[in-house]
Amino acid sequence: MIQKSHLLFVTVETPLHAGSGRGLGAVDLPIQRERTTGYPMVQASGLKGCLRAEARLKWGKDSADLFTLFGPEKDASEHAGALLVGDARLLLFPVRSLAGVFAYATSADALARFRRIAELAGVDITGLPSVQAPNNETALVNVKSPLKVDTDVVLEEFSFTASENEAVGKIGAWLAEKALPAEGYTYWKDALQNKLCILPEDALRDFTLYATEVQTHIKLNPETKTVEGTALFTSEHLPADTLLYAPLMATPSRKDKVDMSADQVLAKFAELNLTHVQLGGDETTGQGWVMLNVVKGR
Repeated sequence: MIQKSHLLFVTVETPLHAGSGRGLGAVDLPIQRERTTGYPMVQASGLKGCLRAEARLKWGKDSADLFTLFGPEKDASEHAGALLVGDARLLLFPVRSLAGVFAYATSADALARFRRIAELAGVDITGLPSVQAPNNETALVNVKSPLKVDTDVVLEEFSFTASENEAVGKIGAWLAEKALPAEGYTYWKDALQNKLCILPEDALRDFTLYATEVQTHIKLNPETKTVEGTALFTSEHLPADTLLYAPLMATPSRKDKVDMSADQVLAKFAELNLTHVQLGGDETTGQGWVMLNVVKGR
């Protein structure tokens, strides 16, 4: 039984490829997406595997704490891990902007889904305002937002009528405080608050479908320096500054002869002090570095 919950924020710092295998569309290797919304995501198995790998590196492959939190190395029928990791869902998606360079795009739908998971994790959201979804031609922005061009917001090649709303700034400030570390991120906290843009649901979905980063990969023949065979392919990545979130939940230890409460499970996880980890594919080319920040729940 789940007895303790936290919320894990995942900020993408280098393009992230959490792949879903071979695609049937224009991109050979697409990223994982929710079936209903099309929003990008990182499935819980991949995120948990990343956290387990970091714990294994720091504690050792035979650590009792490793097996208690994440389950046994081989025979999963022995017992389940006491640390439960949820899917990492999309909250903010960076989109190129005519003014202000880029916007942190989200929607009332994405924010409402976030509130639901945050409440499930027991996070205090009393300072997080709710907003009504704008109409299809309007984007909600903070007061005096740097994204405005006269009366409009222009993202990629699409123009929206800018509607200034103080609640947008309050949402941005709340997220900046919770999602980013307390030290060393002053510029990014200000940027998140000032560049937050709440879009119509359809617009956010379209940007997340068609404004991701697509990288082209080839294999060269070392002698001729030309493409070898059919080694040309493309892969899709979440752009840097995407913000995801996932619930972290805990039960008491399920391992025989290990007495560890749910509080102790999360405290033991906190001892790992994971701030930056590599998630997804293309590790050897510097892809998939993300920043983690845990917000304590109930």
